[in-house]
Amino acid sequence: MARTTHLILIGALATTALSACTTDSRRSFLNEAGTFQGDGTFGNATMNNTLVQNGEKRYVLDLANRFANEVDSTVNFAFNSSQLDAAARATLNQQANFIRQFPEVRFRVYGHTDLVGSAAYNQRLGLARARAVVGYLVSHGISATRLEAVVSKGETQPLVVTQGRERKNRRTVTEVTGFVEDNPMILDGKYAQVVYRGYVESAIAPTGLTGVDFTGGSSGGE
Repeated sequence: MARTTHLILIGALATTALSACTTDSRRSFLNEAGTFQGDGTFGNATMNNTLVQNGEKRYVLDLANRFANEVDSTVNFAFNSSQLDAAARATLNQQANFIRQFPEVRFRVYGHTDLVGSAAYNQRLGLARARAVVGYLVSHGISATRLEAVVSKGETQPLVVTQGRERKNRRTVTEVTGFVEDNPMILDGKYAQVVYRGYVESAIAPTGLTGVDFTGGSSGGE
């Protein structure tokens, strides 16, 4: 009896699943052409392969690591505010100085909030904070076209999970996102030259050295 009941249950589940698939397929078939809305991920695999093959992805990661190591990428805000305080402006001055060194590179600013308030309100507040940062960077010599997008994560990515007020969650984060596509240097694939420009320029020029023979022999007299 138990075995029969078990088989009947499996059969019912299979029939239900098949019916659902058939219904979805019929609905898709009957819909007007072009009404399907993708989830935004179509083409991501091809784009990723292209970035890997032309070397861009590796050097974007290299530059992102440099930015994170050399500059504080995060600024924080007072509760229910998008105003930049003195500490935030000091951090953004550092970000602007770094960004100005790399005119071929794009950046993105993400806005965040704590968990106090509604999700819709926090979405708007996160966007206001991101816009405040972008406005400050633009006012300090960064082209708005290089700040690829202003994105609000609202309350969805807290650093500290708490329902109360938390300053660490009230933040924006600036990140490297890629290279400017119409820059002639980048089209030549010279990503490394951009990423390591500071290191190359800081090196001592050979003409500034004495007593060194770069051909392998002695540069001194007999």
